[in-house]
Amino acid sequence: MKKIMIVEDNDDLRSLLTEHLEKFGYRTVSLDEFDAILDKFLEEEPDLVLLDINLPSFDGFYWCRQIRQHSTCPIIFISAREGTMDQIMALENGADDYITKPFSYEMVIAKIKSHLRRAYGEYAPAQGERVVAFHGLAYLPERMELRFRSQSIEVSKKEALLLEVLLERGEKVTSRDRLIEKMWNTDMFVDENTLNVYITRVRKRLSELGIHDAIETVRGAGYRMRNTWEGTE
Repeated sequence: MKKIMIVEDNDDLRSLLTEHLEKFGYRTVSLDEFDAILDKFLEEEPDLVLLDINLPSFDGFYWCRQIRQHSTCPIIFISAREGTMDQIMALENGADDYITKPFSYEMVIAKIKSHLRRAYGEYAPAQGERVVAFHGLAYLPERMELRFRSQSIEVSKKEALLLEVLLERGEKVTSRDRLIEKMWNTDMFVDENTLNVYITRVRKRLSELGIHDAIETVRGAGYRMRNTWEGTE
């Protein structure tokens, strides 16, 4: 039974969502305090989050970014804001979908089912399968597959080795020597231009997922990942 976390400060709407979700067999966690949403998320480990934008203290965009630093679970915004920019902001901050109020509960259930299938169905990582993640960008070593939101692409062996190191290191700078050692594992000389070729290839692969300028060149030091697809805090 999947667990849904409801982050909505309207008591009546929160109760109605809880009622409908439980009627369809979901477990629910409803928050009525909004100062420690991330702590509650980490404690409950829900399978999906329904998140309002207008919340006390910090808005939903902020909490979405916080959750994305720890999890790739589906996040669906539910908001009375109908503007295109709000929907773009939601996606750029790490959300998977956006539903405007007022809405039909049938639509909410349909979208929840759809995102749960994508996240935990046939193409989801198997239990115990290793995942290397950085702000919602996930690499599955056993499949040599790169995933971002609802998209996935396969990568070559060398691309995979490069991605794994950069994602594990995150915003820490990784030297060129370390990358070469990881990718070729040999005492033989490897031309640095060969590494440049693979850096270019991986940047192109990321662009296929809509991610641009994520691999930053640190002059004289190496490379690091930058979270260019979510808003800054």
